[in-house]
Amino acid sequence: MKNSLQNYLKDPKNQSTVDVGMFILLIISFHFLFLGWQALDYWPIKNAIDKLSLWSVNRVFKESCWVLQHVFGVDLTTITHTRTIAALSKEGGFVKVLIAPECASLKQWFHWLFLMLIFPGPWKHKAWYIPVGLVIVELTNVVRICGILLMQIQWPRPNTFHIAHDYVFKIFFYLVIFLMWVLWVEKFKNRKTAQQLNNSTNQQINNE
Repeated sequence: MKNSLQNYLKDPKNQSTVDVGMFILLIISFHFLFLGWQALDYWPIKNAIDKLSLWSVNRVFKESCWVLQHVFGVDLTTITHTRTIAALSKEGGFVKVLIAPECASLKQWFHWLFLMLIFPGPWKHKAWYIPVGLVIVELTNVVRICGILLMQIQWPRPNTFHIAHDYVFKIFFYLVIFLMWVLWVEKFKNRKTAQQLNNSTNQQINNE
């Protein structure tokens, strides 16, 4: 049984299945590890995490306001100390997004770091791919905040915020992380394996 499992894991033909399984395992594991760390109030680096969270949420607030004003031309009303962004909907009522500390990119940054530090691959590429991923996570969060407000402007219904926040852009966020992971696997981690499979296939064809 053990040998069969090892042979299955080492077989290049099963690489995609193994990679996806590992991705799912790491994503689920991190979710529960992070919940546990939250329950411990980020011990033993609570002060550092609090400062990082405050810095992150302020950045998201400023960046989202800039994009909404300069890219989408939205006339905003903002309350800086509560990080609230409000605007008039199509029907003339006010809609808003309040950027709480939980809306910072912190969890997703740690998610990306946990995934990429543990997942196999060449470290010479991880050295630049991880920071690039962190920047993309930040930009994705800005898109998420802007999208939540824009959806409320276009469809000012009582449940629009919850649909946008809990479903549309939560799925979008993790889809971006998944696509970055797919790019990593296809272009860096399994590049040699793919070349070996191609060479083996070509050799078999030539032998026939």
